[in-house]
Amino acid sequence: MEYELLGWPPDGPKLRLDYERFSYAGKFVMTNTGKAVARDSSAALDETATAAEIDDSVVETPIVAAVAFNEDRTDDGTLWLRYVTVERDRRGEGIGPELLALVRDRARERGYERLRIAVNNPFAYEALYRTGFAYTGETTGIAELVLEYPVAIDGSSEFERYQAGLEEFRNRDLSDEEEQFLGSQRDSEPPGLEFRG
Repeated sequence: MEYELLGWPPDGPKLRLDYERFSYAGKFVMTNTGKAVARDSSAALDETATAAEIDDSVVETPIVAAVAFNEDRTDDGTLWLRYVTVERDRRGEGIGPELLALVRDRARERGYERLRIAVNNPFAYEALYRTGFAYTGETTGIAELVLEYPVAIDGSSEFERYQAGLEEFRNRDLSDEEEQFLGSQRDSEPPGLEFRG
């Protein structure tokens, strides 16, 4: 797997993804956000893997994940991860967290003090925890949970913070798969940091 940062905001590339294979595909054509991708160099394009385009150039190595990000409008020390998508058939392989770790590390090298992201499902929540993000206790206006890296110390334990976020999801209308996942995480510690920064 190859991980690549394609550009920083506000001059990021336009990235066209197949909407049938990627959630949020239409959000990646905006050029005011930075972008990073994961490419599967061992896979060849075939009739099921439509080529992606970066700035109208066809990419021959299949893209299997992407993230878009931009600077906070009121705090230039904060970078917001806006959209993260992994090809539907490749979810659960750890590609998303590894791509997020790349962006996290490059953003810190670039001088950003913190990264934030708002998530709307427990699977994304878990993936971000594996990358060192933690729940802030905040939600957005559309009920997404806000996670942050590095973790701000507020007196709560890692366990309490992690479980508080899971509890937010438990109080929602969920798919069977989400309910099973949340049930399996009841009283568990946060996942280990597989992609440390």
